[in-house]
Amino acid sequence: MKRFLFVFTLIAIALSSSFATNGTRMIGFDAKTVGRGGSSIGFFDNTSLLFSNPAGISFIQGTQLDAAFSLMVPGIKFANGLNQSQGKTNYFPLFDAGYVNNTFGNFAWGIGAYTQGGMGADFKLNHQLFRDQSGAFVQQEYHSKLAVMQGGVSAAYKLRPDLSIGASAHIVYSMLEFSMPYSLSPSIMKGVVNPTNGMTFGDMFAAPQQAGGFGYSEVTAAAAMKELKAWGFSGKAGLAWKPNENVTFGISYTSPTSLTYKNGKAHMDMTYQLNNAFGLAMMGVMAQNPNMTQAQAQQAVIGMFTSLGIDMSKDVIADYDLEVKMKFPQSVGFGGMFNLSDGFRLGFDFEWINWKNAFDKMSISMKNGANVNINRMMGSSGSLNVDFPMNWEDAYTTRIGFEVDPSSVLTLRVGGAFGTNPVPNETVFPVFPAIVENHFTAGLTYKLSPTFAIHGAFEHAFNNWQTSLSPNLVAQEYSGSTSQLNENIYHISLSWMP
Repeated sequence: MKRFLFVFTLIAIALSSSFATNGTRMIGFDAKTVGRGGSSIGFFDNTSLLFSNPAGISFIQGTQLDAAFSLMVPGIKFANGLNQSQGKTNYFPLFDAGYVNNTFGNFAWGIGAYTQGGMGADFKLNHQLFRDQSGAFVQQEYHSKLAVMQGGVSAAYKLRPDLSIGASAHIVYSMLEFSMPYSLSPSIMKGVVNPTNGMTFGDMFAAPQQAGGFGYSEVTAAAAMKELKAWGFSGKAGLAWKPNENVTFGISYTSPTSLTYKNGKAHMDMTYQLNNAFGLAMMGVMAQNPNMTQAQAQQAVIGMFTSLGIDMSKDVIADYDLEVKMKFPQSVGFGGMFNLSDGFRLGFDFEWINWKNAFDKMSISMKNGANVNINRMMGSSGSLNVDFPMNWEDAYTTRIGFEVDPSSVLTLRVGGAFGTNPVPNETVFPVFPAIVENHFTAGLTYKLSPTFAIHGAFEHAFNNWQTSLSPNLVAQEYSGSTSQLNENIYHISLSWMP
């Protein structure tokens, strides 16, 4: 039996790792829970308690094995001065599984693997910098994928017949990748161009054109960051109280998780940025020398860049070893269930998610870049450390749902989840569109036998749109832009209660 459970958990984690989910953290982990709006902390009837409130497994009768499958279909849009774009429609499969054994008196235990959440998007967008020689836009890929799964063991102990405590120890696995034009302040370019006054490439790129500079407020590279994987730990603790058969309450706490994504690869291409600077330099030279031909101006600019240590016969494309550090938030939740009458139940959850102390930034470290031109401009030997701004705010979520039993074999559910958007206006951008707030859910259960049941649910996250402040802290192209997200998620799960 133990070997079976170990293999079962490994398979569930492996299957889960194939998905990429969009939008906010999942509101529920099986069709039964999702159908009633995701309320689960104080509803002691399924194995997703291993994730939401491990103390509640003390009140599951005997043993229970649940397996769940969901299909997420997000809808994303983005608009700015250069784009009115609908993102690619993706179909993301999600898997969850849990087992609970409550046959040891006051002690219960369980094991499970769950898709915690993630976000992502795929667009082809115009960017002011990326144009061909005729001036036509060369569309760029805007892609992201953040997937977070976790699994492990849980235990609960009844302090008395109506009160239980519980804890979970979970291994967290996550994948991260994104591709997009990546913009930074020119100050990142610390290579010195004039030792007598200390002027750097950053100073030159930022200085106005009338002062001999290029007038850039940011420098941009086409970036592709991939193959990032991280392992971490998440601890959970809970309290479950069942004063009688008609009322139950639960409290749960989830610890923060720090993840270091290692062994990634970053591909950075500054070709369009350098070509743009070269063109501006040629315009400046020809303005100062009206009789100079274009070919002569080109040779003059090549000579100027050569004198600065830039070899124009070489490219400005570099590959780096990549590491990224992120944190995932702690949370506290409270929930309950009320049996309002025979066959009619109300459940609710309220949760605080501490995004503010988690998604404040992504710390990005790139090493072993071998491009001599980029290293000259950056003033480094191939290393670059930057913080990607996020500045998320804490989120508060209320989940509420109803269940009704029309017959002994059928249960119908309806519910909703209502939350606050943690993404601030100054850092919202289209490839991390985690901005949905409100969900509608409906579902049902059909008991095929006393020991086997099938559950289905539909979840709709209502369209939410958000307009960025100007300036946007991520990049100028997002200033004043609008991002939109909605989701349809289809859930099915099976329960076996031998």
